[in-house]
Amino acid sequence: MSFNVFGKHSLDIEGPLRLVVVGAGGMGRAWMHTIEADPATELVGIADLYPAATEAAAADLGRDLATGTDAVELAQRTGAHAIVNATIPEAHHPVTIAALRAGLPVLGEKPVAATVAEGLALAAAAELHGHLFMVSQSRRYNRGLFQAKAQLESLGRIGIVAVDFFKAPHFGGFRDEMDSPLLLDMAIHQFDMARFLLDADPVAVVCEEYNPPWSWYAGNAAATAAFEMEGGARFTFNGSWCSPGLETSWNGAWRVSAEHGSAVWDGEGEPKSEALSGPESKAAAAEDPGDGIAGSLREFTAALLHGREPMGRVHANVLSLAMVEAAIRSAAEGRRVPMDEILDGAYESALADTADADILAVLQGWPSVRDGLNRGSRSD
Repeated sequence: MSFNVFGKHSLDIEGPLRLVVVGAGGMGRAWMHTIEADPATELVGIADLYPAATEAAAADLGRDLATGTDAVELAQRTGAHAIVNATIPEAHHPVTIAALRAGLPVLGEKPVAATVAEGLALAAAAELHGHLFMVSQSRRYNRGLFQAKAQLESLGRIGIVAVDFFKAPHFGGFRDEMDSPLLLDMAIHQFDMARFLLDADPVAVVCEEYNPPWSWYAGNAAATAAFEMEGGARFTFNGSWCSPGLETSWNGAWRVSAEHGSAVWDGEGEPKSEALSGPESKAAAAEDPGDGIAGSLREFTAALLHGREPMGRVHANVLSLAMVEAAIRSAAEGRRVPMDEILDGAYESALADTADADILAVLQGWPSVRDGLNRGSRSD
């Protein structure tokens, strides 16, 4: 395998990309079925701390598969080329570190890690070991979203990106008991989609979260957040997880206000735009990114087999989780929170908590946390 953190990366292999899925829960099983359906990939093993879970997942697929409790050992035993990390967020850091250390590229579920500090350590580990770690922000992989972005090219400077997200899921389990279920478990999707639409990163946020009186959640299940983005645009998120009736799509309902017109997208169908001034525009073409985790898998495979730079590389993804941490802090403290406050604090925590001397040396070599993230997300 050849890889440079500042450039391209590819595997020198013939045939499909051989993958081990780590985590045999609901999300892991979704990944297994997606891998099975993709002719460019092959599922060769399932790892989970609970053997009964791996056996049940293999039975669900209807065929015999190698299983184990140690993802790296299983990957080495089966000749896997990479792993898909579908564990809970608290396990993302140790599982991914172990895989990268063993020479295995990783496609991980969102969020990048349980905290921004752990995400920074993972970015440094990817640099140190020279292997790809890509985070699957699956809702980026939507044809309508790519079409909306293409339509924005004719509307000039963007001033406002707004999304409404109103759903009423009765999950049961841990989400019902979380302190900030909407912001922690869902809003990262819309936050990340806004970064994609704007090609810009956040500067600061003001956020309020609350719980409607009829809510079945113990924590705050509704929030409004206004982000200042690079270049001066604003991104506003208005959402609730306890709003039955006339629900939005899981992607949200979007509106963009720009210099020469506006665009809207309901999160499911075709986006619409209207330009009322400015130069005459032609219909913008948009690539088909694939759908959800199937799109993530396709991009990860293309990165490893053909050297294509993926948009979900860890360095480029950390700020999506940082937006969540900043919004929660703003709501808790009732003030505007600069993103650099979150990043600088996470960097100090990463320096203090990283026990691996080599990963620590990479972190210490960053001139600043933003410089470290920016240099690692270059694709030249």
